[in-house]
Amino acid sequence: MGSVPTLQIQSIFATTVGDNPSVNPGDIRCRCLYGYPCWPTEDDFAQLSSRLSRPLIQPTPLAQPCYLPGIRSATNGPLKKCSVIAQKWDHGPWRFDHAGAMQDPNFETHTNADGTLHACVLNASLGTGRCEQGSVPVIGVDARTVHDIQAAVKFAAKHYLRLVIKNTGHNFLGRSSGKGSFMIWTHHMKDVFVHDVFRPLEASANENYYHAITLGAGVQWQEAYAAADAAGRMIVGGISAGGSVGAAGGWLLGGGYSALSPTYGLGVDNVLEVFLVTANGGGGGTYGIVTSVTYRTYSIVPVKIAFVVATAFAELVRVTPTLTDAGWGGYAGISADGPRLSHTSFALIPNVSWEQANAAIVPYLDRVRGLAHEPSALDEQSEPAMTVTTQPASFSSFYSAYNAILPDTRAVGQNLELGSWLLPAEALKDYKSIAQTLVPIPGFNYELVAEGAVSRTDPSSTGLNPAWRQAVAHAVFGTTWPDGTSPKDIVKLRLVLRERTAEVRALAPDSGAYFNEVSRVEIASFISGFSEHHCTGINLKAIKESYDPVDIFMVREGVRSEHWDEELRCMLD
Repeated sequence: MGSVPTLQIQSIFATTVGDNPSVNPGDIRCRCLYGYPCWPTEDDFAQLSSRLSRPLIQPTPLAQPCYLPGIRSATNGPLKKCSVIAQKWDHGPWRFDHAGAMQDPNFETHTNADGTLHACVLNASLGTGRCEQGSVPVIGVDARTVHDIQAAVKFAAKHYLRLVIKNTGHNFLGRSSGKGSFMIWTHHMKDVFVHDVFRPLEASANENYYHAITLGAGVQWQEAYAAADAAGRMIVGGISAGGSVGAAGGWLLGGGYSALSPTYGLGVDNVLEVFLVTANGGGGGTYGIVTSVTYRTYSIVPVKIAFVVATAFAELVRVTPTLTDAGWGGYAGISADGPRLSHTSFALIPNVSWEQANAAIVPYLDRVRGLAHEPSALDEQSEPAMTVTTQPASFSSFYSAYNAILPDTRAVGQNLELGSWLLPAEALKDYKSIAQTLVPIPGFNYELVAEGAVSRTDPSSTGLNPAWRQAVAHAVFGTTWPDGTSPKDIVKLRLVLRERTAEVRALAPDSGAYFNEVSRVEIASFISGFSEHHCTGINLKAIKESYDPVDIFMVREGVRSEHWDEELRCMLD
């Protein structure tokens, strides 16, 4: 812990592609990938390595040891290594410590133009019998300093490489991976600074903020929460098992939501300063690589939590605006109890008495209990509702509540793609239709992470999709498949996901999606969110063209990505 870190932002302007001798003639509109003649030589990489604080890394798929030749026994050799990998396969902290691992292994695979998969699955008998690199980057920089990132960006620009930035691999669009790409891995940039008084760079003398915290690009939420708590403060952050999501990376750059958002706003609403390395200037996410973020913090306050198991999901939808406006935030998911479906949810509210907390939630609970004996009032089923179960709890702080509720870190390691949609208050007036559409979707989550403080922020103050400022709830769902599923069947699953996404989108067609959980098969809604900002004074494409004129920083569904092919390798126009 200490004073404001001394970090320098260097403006790095890439040479024009036409003047770049390392790009194949006639192919100057395409990125250079591993295996092409334009790929940098060993001497090129040696020169880059000499400018870095750590040796270059060569990421490999997690399951690679299962394919290595050698003595196959239970005590040594590949079989033993593969057994250890199998035991840890769904363990988030183990995955994020490996440069080549994504939290969802489908983003380690690559689908070829002919529909076949390049992958390295855990059970070799389910794949091609070969461990293939897939979408795992072939070489990269284990960044420990800002200088490391600057050197890596210059190198990527000079050779016009397909560049990906990875911290923990938590990304539902595969932005942390790319076939034949060059990686900058920020995971080990773990500096944390707590400030009694903080003044942003070049701010006026009276623009001071008290009790701020600066987090390096590799700091994860569990580390950030612990550091803030040790300093006697609370910070608004993501809620995931084990706190493994990065606190100063993609979560923030997509907006960053939390169960605390109805009270304190989104992650982007709590930023005081961002330091980053750019191609030619400044910006965030699709404009450059964040090296540190400074957040405002809050006093530690008690947190009230309500755990609820009930049917009559429509009632939760109906009361959502009342709950979020009062400061309640939380998550609900549908589960089966025999022939019945019920929703299991928890919601929290900070810094209020039980009397204040109950003012919003008790009328909802009373109504649901009443409906338990009125089957005709239920929209989701014809059978009587199960007994409503509620469990109130009080914690001394958000951090203690977080550790009690989400200690499990085994929540990853499966092939997963998402669909999602932000639901505004206007749409929730037809709460029965919302419930009837969502309940049949397997494994959907209904999240109270907007409204309240989120809606009170000026939409033009950030580059966030304006739909967030009208939203009350976030509906997210997905599709999964086991290793060995044929490419044809995966396509079928994606088509079903597309249909479900379209059905949910139809509930509020003028709304939008969350950048980090937008569906890969239904993305036009998010792209349109960029252009909507033109009428609020923010032209994100103009910013992109100014600070990254040759699209060095290009991510799926990011600004200007519609001008590139699916693999983000070649320009379309």
